[in-house]
Amino acid sequence: MGTGHSIDTPIRIAHLGIDSVVSIVDDLLLERLRKHYSTLYNLEYVNIARNAVDGRARRIAAYLDMAHEIVSRKFQEIRDASFADSPEKNRYFAMLPSDHALRIKWESLSRLADPTQRIALEKELTEAMRPGSIDVNIMAKVDLPHENDLSDAVAALKGFAMSKVESAVVLSAGFNPRLYNALANFQDFYRTESGALKKRIILKVSDFRSAMIQGKFLAKKGLEVSEFRIESGLNCGGHAFYSDGWLLPTILREFNEKRDLLMVELQPMITSFYEKMGWSYVKPGDDVGEVTVQGGIGTLAETRRLATEYGIRRTGWGSPFLLVPEATSVDAATLDLLVNAGEDDLYLSKASPLGVPFNNLRHSGSEEWTNDRYAKGKPGSPCPKGFLKSNTEFTTEPICTASTEFITLKLEQIEHSDAPESAKAKLRADVLAKTCLCDHLGNGSLIELGIIKEAQGPQAICPGPNLAWFKGPYSLMEMTDHIYGRGESLTPAHRPNMFAKELVMNVDYLERLLDDANLDDAKQRAYFESVMSHLEEGIADCRRLAELKPYPGENLASLAVAADEQSRRLEQLRERLDTVIA
Repeated sequence: MGTGHSIDTPIRIAHLGIDSVVSIVDDLLLERLRKHYSTLYNLEYVNIARNAVDGRARRIAAYLDMAHEIVSRKFQEIRDASFADSPEKNRYFAMLPSDHALRIKWESLSRLADPTQRIALEKELTEAMRPGSIDVNIMAKVDLPHENDLSDAVAALKGFAMSKVESAVVLSAGFNPRLYNALANFQDFYRTESGALKKRIILKVSDFRSAMIQGKFLAKKGLEVSEFRIESGLNCGGHAFYSDGWLLPTILREFNEKRDLLMVELQPMITSFYEKMGWSYVKPGDDVGEVTVQGGIGTLAETRRLATEYGIRRTGWGSPFLLVPEATSVDAATLDLLVNAGEDDLYLSKASPLGVPFNNLRHSGSEEWTNDRYAKGKPGSPCPKGFLKSNTEFTTEPICTASTEFITLKLEQIEHSDAPESAKAKLRADVLAKTCLCDHLGNGSLIELGIIKEAQGPQAICPGPNLAWFKGPYSLMEMTDHIYGRGESLTPAHRPNMFAKELVMNVDYLERLLDDANLDDAKQRAYFESVMSHLEEGIADCRRLAELKPYPGENLASLAVAADEQSRRLEQLRERLDTVIA
């Protein structure tokens, strides 16, 4: 969702029991929103200056504490209200899944004639209400050295640990031993004597092996993983981390077959750690080891398939909520682009300074601003925040590859190289594709909230390709009704199955990699052979799924077509590779 678009989602909807994730990479953006919302809700605000001691951790903690306070207030208001007088209280239950026990009881309220029974049921429902969790996300690899011997990621973790929120930290974008070691410094990540976990750990993982390696690293320190969150490598929002040809059906099949092995391997390490520390350990219930999925899910039918075929009880929906103004901060101009975006407008770009593929929106404010600066002879960005500084090709200290400094130096290097003009043109295009994500991903929320004007900040956004099938804008009720299969679907019947879209994207990306590769290199050829082998296994899994009886709205027919078409494309790519080898 980027740094800004879900930054205040808990404030908007957590009182209705909906969990959400806030990126805490940009503490400066959090500080600006803390000032805004403190004024709006009449809370005390004291600025934490950019150069304040331990400022990054303090700013993050202060923002989360403020969000917790506002959510608590709003939740208590609807909890204390009567069902007869509060539309929000009724909406809390109306948005639950149709088969949820609390929703079924809530529906029965209108049929109760006995006042005593009605009062008793209203009390039961009220006592069962819980606010949504204010979870946070830390990109593990965005981890520049920082102050007080802390790095950016560790300082962000400290801010979360210092805060009052009892929720989860989602660790994404790779394995970072320094960050994972830091978790052991905060007692809230360990169980209390009653067995509760005040702060939970969620790992975004690409496959079972990654889950086991990272889980063991943490288990040796007595740290439990509450959730292993699997995300499609390419069919997702934000940065896309290529999974070397492994497709979700294959990855999920392995998780389903080996799920119990995670607890068998990890639990003894955790118990041993508690014993070594002399701490009591209450055997966990269902608060550890859950496997969830996100990335490209678009219909109830697809969530039902994930549940029946792979045992997935919970799924994540991100990008469609960008079309729900009640839930996310998207400025009007960007929202209009999203509503009208087709499949070609949502593309895998080279915009990220991290050098990782980035799901992007054509003609965004950020893209137009970046192109305009180059046209005026000022390529790149001034780099106002510097969270993504990583390159030392031209400098001793890291600089950002989207900065004016780097791009100017790189363009000069390309110009004076001996490469043919066609190669130079491609190199220039790759360099100029970089945009200032640190700043631009937060501007949409600042504009939408009225903190800055549209002209003051170019807006970047990073929706997944699945958004092309949602046209919005929608109310929160419309989106939750769609997710749970109530009423008319928000997506057309011909929308391709999530697995079909992922397969096509993976073959597209393989072709892109082959175009850029040096196939005279034996190591690169061996890599591509392994990717093709993984894709062939994934296609076989897709064919098996396509033969099952579809749920209403699942469009398994598109999966069968994709398996056939992409199998032919893959064979052509293999022939191309074999020709080089021969």
